Amino acid sequence: MKNFLAFILMFTVFIGCQNFKKNTAATVPENKGLKATGFNATSDRQLWLDQMDKMAGPIITNLANNSLKKNMPVELSDPDRETESRTKSSYLEAFGRLMSGISPWLNLEGGSESEIALRNKYRPLVLQAIANSVNPRSADYMEWDNGDQRLVDASFLAFSVLRSPWIWEHLPDTTKQQFVTALLKTRNVNPVFNNWLLNSGMIEAFFCHYGYSYDEMRVDYVLRQFEEWYVGDGLYSDGPSFHFDYYNSYVIHPFLTCIAEEIYQKKQSQIGTIQKLKSNIKGEEDKYEVYLEKLKTRNDRFSVILERMVNPDGSYPVVGRSLVYRGAAFHHLSDISLKKRIPAPLTPGQVRTALTAVLKKTMENPNTYNSKGWLNIGIYGIQPAIADVYVTTGSLYMSANIFPALGLPDTDEFWTAPAQEFSSQKIWKGENGPYDHNLEEK
Repeated sequence: MKNFLAFILMFTVFIGCQNFKKNTAATVPENKGLKATGFNATSDRQLWLDQMDKMAGPIITNLANNSLKKNMPVELSDPDRETESRTKSSYLEAFGRLMSGISPWLNLEGGSESEIALRNKYRPLVLQAIANSVNPRSADYMEWDNGDQRLVDASFLAFSVLRSPWIWEHLPDTTKQQFVTALLKTRNVNPVFNNWLLNSGMIEAFFCHYGYSYDEMRVDYVLRQFEEWYVGDGLYSDGPSFHFDYYNSYVIHPFLTCIAEEIYQKKQSQIGTIQKLKSNIKGEEDKYEVYLEKLKTRNDRFSVILERMVNPDGSYPVVGRSLVYRGAAFHHLSDISLKKRIPAPLTPGQVRTALTAVLKKTMENPNTYNSKGWLNIGIYGIQPAIADVYVTTGSLYMSANIFPALGLPDTDEFWTAPAQEFSSQKIWKGENGPYDHNLEEK
């Protein structure tokens, strides 16, 4: 009898195990490959181009026609707060931030017939838009004289011209002078003691690059201060106290790298060959060279962190301020891709697929834009409650800073590599992926 009961018990356990295996297998989605989810090298670039065009069109076209202030709605996240200065600054916010994201693509040559046509359409419009933005007699002359916000968005416009020498080379001399005059006006703004220091530094980097007199002390102060604010593992504090948000990607890493590289290149061009040889013999190292070596290590680590923050569906942790900047949360990852500095163990196909997933997720909601094609406040549709008090419609065009990788030609490995699953996709389907480890600096 005992043997019979033991047999029945063992048989029941066996059947239960089989059913458990069957049910467990049913809960794990079958991996049908990335093409089943819409990721492939050919369509990804076209998706990026379509989204860039949709975002940029209303800003660039209206500004080129001197009708931006007339037609662009200015929505405030908190209408009860002071509105006049925020409304006036919103137009420069929209233009400067948008240009920072699309300028690498404007600097590019070649591509498919349709892409060349699109670029040829935008280039003259952008040149006219810049001319109108800095011409005091223009209806769309921007707010260069009042308020502190102008420093921030002037720096993004300066960044765009550094990213696209083509733009500067094709501006008329009168416009160039007016552009420089407009940037000089921002020197009387006392930056907030946080990432705003980088805005001041970026404008000086512009002056340095294009042969104008620049204030090296401002630049040196910025670099020294952010070295003091480095907290480890590739992350900087945005001011004296660390708070977790996406400002390391929105501004800090891309701006620090650009500023340091511009000054380093200028210094190197000014040093004679004999002096360089003497310095090498003595074993001396340029302070900017040392700084850039540190930055590279930190940039690499932060790239890995960002890629791992992309969820399998393209969403990402909704934490910190300025969340309505949408895909610009991954500005650094796109910037690193543009510079062809994607670090191991990441690959170009993997990073492209991750960024494309973010772009799809943040733009797919039918309420991303209003009926006239202007961005609504939100991260996924209309969500004004998620916005900080300083947000206006213009602020939202920071979202364009997911696009810098479009500055790579369509023949680059970033665009031609087969779609590859990114870290979270591999991990959450049960693959035995590589471990992650913090950065340990000497």
